[in-house]
Amino acid sequence: MGALDGLLVVSLEQAVAAPFVSSRLADAGARVLKIERLEGDFARNYDHVVNGQSAYFVWLNRGKESISMDLKRPEEIQLLCSILQKADVLIENFKPGSLKKLGLDFNKLRETNKKLITCSISGYGSQGEWAKMKAYDLLIQAETGLASITGSADAPGRVGISVADIATGMYAWSAILEALIARGINEHGQHIEVSLFDALADWMTVPLLWQDYGGKAPERVGLSHPSICPYGAFKTADGKTILLSIQNEREWQRFCVEILVDADFVEQYPDNSSRLANRSVVDGCVQTALGKLSHTEASAKLKKSEIAYSTLNDVQGLSSHPILRRAVISNPEGKINVPAPPAIFNDAPQDSLKEVPSLNQHGAEIRAEFSEN
Repeated sequence: MGALDGLLVVSLEQAVAAPFVSSRLADAGARVLKIERLEGDFARNYDHVVNGQSAYFVWLNRGKESISMDLKRPEEIQLLCSILQKADVLIENFKPGSLKKLGLDFNKLRETNKKLITCSISGYGSQGEWAKMKAYDLLIQAETGLASITGSADAPGRVGISVADIATGMYAWSAILEALIARGINEHGQHIEVSLFDALADWMTVPLLWQDYGGKAPERVGLSHPSICPYGAFKTADGKTILLSIQNEREWQRFCVEILVDADFVEQYPDNSSRLANRSVVDGCVQTALGKLSHTEASAKLKKSEIAYSTLNDVQGLSSHPILRRAVISNPEGKINVPAPPAIFNDAPQDSLKEVPSLNQHGAEIRAEFSEN
């Protein structure tokens, strides 16, 4: 039994942000009807690396029912309205204003179904000239300034995953859960808007505060940290890379005595400000010490000294990581192993997930269920 068993979610979705929301609602037990164009969600064809399916599509569309519809046809709009009369949640990430042109008005939908929660996901919101702009993940990373603080000192960089879409999906998911709680109190649904720009702008709060109140944004420092030292990547004697982080002066003192074997270094650079001002010297000393140790030796010493550290893994390293929890999607094309949902309830990790639908797999059944007689 999932927490959302019995809820009906309708999602007019494509790509990443909206499918992220509906997939998490499906994981929690909601029945999710994925409305696709006749040609299908274009994310189906991003790649074909997972048993012939797209990695993004597999990740974000488990546990849903797929129906393809041509919403330019009045009879299809009539069917959709019939479904929405019984729905609890409507999610959409079409171009702002598109649904209204099709005759779907959120306020009118709630007049006939007062419990309906509607959620619109967009690039730049629904109002003004920016609402007309096309918005994709990398474009939002650039527009919000995220790319300017990401990368090496030589050049800006893109965060290697669709962080804007994922952030937006997470905010929309939590907002829908809030609206469900509110509906349990006042028995009314409400409308939610979440934009990719707003989501990443919130994640950019600390750099923005640096700029607005400190007069200067954080610099790009690669795998280092703009405001903490030592905090970054260091090579061990066998060519592997360890990242370590000193968060307070107790750790710094312990690090100097037990790892650097230089108690005087504590007095030379007693606080984070002095270490930041002399980052090259501090980092150089750390590199010299760790560069004499193998990765195994360095890890053992850092662990014994209770210094925060990690290993710079590649994706293959993640795949074989000893604490990576997996869940299995059992699809006709074969089992798919994905990272398990992060939240664990009552010490029972979720280790199996429902299958990924083929295009219009459930179309006939859905039409039979919701078509007016």
